[in-house]
Amino acid sequence: MSRFGRVAVLFGGSSAEREVSLRSGQAVLQALLQSGVDAYGFDPKTQPLAELAAEKPDRVFIVLHGRGGEDGSMQGALQLLGLPYTGSKVLGSALAMDKVRCKWLFRAQGIATADFRVLHTASQATPALLAELGGKVMVKPSCEGSSIGMSVADSDASLQAAVTEALRYDSNVLVERWIQGRELTVAVLGEQVLPVIEMRTPHSFYDYNAKYQASTTQYLCPAPIDAALTEQVQQLAWQAFDAVGASGWGRVDFMLDQQGNPYVLEVNTVPGMTEKSLVPMAAKAAGLSFQQLVLEVLAQTEQANA
Repeated sequence: MSRFGRVAVLFGGSSAEREVSLRSGQAVLQALLQSGVDAYGFDPKTQPLAELAAEKPDRVFIVLHGRGGEDGSMQGALQLLGLPYTGSKVLGSALAMDKVRCKWLFRAQGIATADFRVLHTASQATPALLAELGGKVMVKPSCEGSSIGMSVADSDASLQAAVTEALRYDSNVLVERWIQGRELTVAVLGEQVLPVIEMRTPHSFYDYNAKYQASTTQYLCPAPIDAALTEQVQQLAWQAFDAVGASGWGRVDFMLDQQGNPYVLEVNTVPGMTEKSLVPMAAKAAGLSFQQLVLEVLAQTEQANA
């Protein structure tokens, strides 16, 4: 493992996803240390970036979720410092983090995605808007992850409340037509698209609690869908990943409607990396242990900076 040199694992940070990032980062750091990599943790919330620059690690493993770590800003800083890092570069990170601009890209590229509107104030959340989108919608802040600030709305009052809540996190709010169906996700690792996972929860959707706290969430990997649909979803995942300029590794989330049509929801460039997270689950189904997955991601820093 000496070829990797000294590796800084960035986790924690100041975003709304800090707690998830702390757990992911600890898991990645432990896997690297167990593999014999000279690795150490670095939390940008408690340690100035100048300290990282002074330490001059040979490469950086980014496990920062959300703003400040997944949105291109940290990638740009590391690039200026000349430090090789994992995952998507500046543009891919920034675009993937912005759900509104991703939707515009998907639509322009002909990638199936739910109909939507973009709001900037609660006063725009009108009964007419709700009717246009089928009477039931998903409301999301444009630039948050882990389902933070997301709500389902099916009435004028609930739409107002959902948009008001989303505006706490972002000035752009995405209002999407509700798709009744199954929730799927596909991980990408280098040039490889990993097995499809289906998530099942008794919650109204796969929310923060279902992801990180509930014991009732079920994960089916590979997802119980036929070979043709599996191939279609995997191809869509790669198209969406490529459309936003993502690279290295990540995850693409889908809804599958009751007619079996897949719709892309979003692209995640620094998805969860606890040993129970979705990407490790897909990697395991593809024959990779958690340690092997972590080393595969780290090894991409050699290719990207060669």
